Amino acid sequence: MSAAPTDTGTAPVLAGRVVLVAGAHGGLGSAASQACARAGAIVVLLGRKVPKLNRLHDAIVKDGGQALLYPMDLEGAAPDDYAELAERIGQELGRLDGVLHCAAEFKGLTPLLHTDPADFARALHVNLTARWWLTQACLPLLQQAPDAAVVFAIDDLDLTGRAFWGGYGIAQQALATLVGMLDAELGAASPVRVAGLQPGPMRTTLRGRAYMADQDRDARDPANWAGACVELLSAAGAAHRGRVWKPAA
Repeated sequence: MSAAPTDTGTAPVLAGRVVLVAGAHGGLGSAASQACARAGAIVVLLGRKVPKLNRLHDAIVKDGGQALLYPMDLEGAAPDDYAELAERIGQELGRLDGVLHCAAEFKGLTPLLHTDPADFARALHVNLTARWWLTQACLPLLQQAPDAAVVFAIDDLDLTGRAFWGGYGIAQQALATLVGMLDAELGAASPVRVAGLQPGPMRTTLRGRAYMADQDRDARDPANWAGACVELLSAAGAAHRGRVWKPAA
């Protein structure tokens, strides 16, 4: 799947929509943010590394897209901080049509017995709790849109459920459960649908903490799955609601 929709002469699939990307300056987050902007969305770039956010913002604008910066460290943010974020998006942009969760925390493969307690708690918080707090804060605004989506990027569930993946792996399994649970609670009549995206192996800094680069020949550029992010955030994403989608690259 391409990193951006093919130009068919029709309106871009995300035209008029506002999309919030958490972890926007990471591998998948950056590629998805640019693809969403090319698909017509106004993209709110959420992340903790301001210089990287600035470079991403400039690249989107140079390409003719629209983006706004919202620096935030998900590790230290409290529920009130997410509520303030949602309120500011509502006040400044008037709507929110999608949230894409790409922010992640992973120290590396470690036996549970030897995992630092703070690292374990941090992995669960950034990869699971913070994602939910952000989603919960944004839901009232998302529910005002005619067609909205919450998309969670989820790592390989079979792989990360094995030994040594620690709090990060546990969070991935929980996210898959959250997708189905939240979508069921919102119900089929809700304008907000929930889905998970399980991309294939990607060449990212996070994956580099688990694999040697010269031995990881299956990993591909995150841009290969940016188009799938756009699809899930668009009206076409209704076909995947309530489940974790594993698209081909």
